[in-house]
Amino acid sequence: MHLILAFLSIIAVWIRRDYREWEKYYSTMQYIAIGNLTYNFICASHWLWQLSPDIKWFNHSLLELAYTFITFPLTALMFLAHFPEDQGWMRVFRHYLLWIGLYIGVEILLLLKGNIIYKYGWSIYWSSLFDCVMFPFLRLHYKKPLFTLLISIPMIAFWIWFFQVPISVPIEKR
Repeated sequence: MHLILAFLSIIAVWIRRDYREWEKYYSTMQYIAIGNLTYNFICASHWLWQLSPDIKWFNHSLLELAYTFITFPLTALMFLAHFPEDQGWMRVFRHYLLWIGLYIGVEILLLLKGNIIYKYGWSIYWSSLFDCVMFPFLRLHYKKPLFTLLISIPMIAFWIWFFQVPISVPIEKR
């Protein structure tokens, strides 16, 4: 399922010709990739959710790399490339609903197939709330990148605090 999602993202970007606008949205594509890398780094020993491979050789690390560098940036590209600019709040609202619903729907499928595991109080409900925040942040990052980076810091701090993710600094032994 995970590889299928990566391939579907590539095919959709190709068919919709969104790849022609990658430079315009590149920094926001990096923002979502860096966000996923940050989660994987901070939560390496206390993950709230973990993707479970559906193909043995495609281990957790390869899975995360595929999502970080293919699936998430390409879906961010598609979300932004077709954002209904100046078409009224209802179209904008439906656009958000479409993408949030798509992410939630895919996650429900992953959950039903056993390809995502939750821990430490995380659930599909928290993922849904996260998606409701993530997509507006993607749009905000495209419009105001520095502001979005600054407000992302307290958001990260909230998630770390709320889910009691241990943060420790390794001390070198000499």
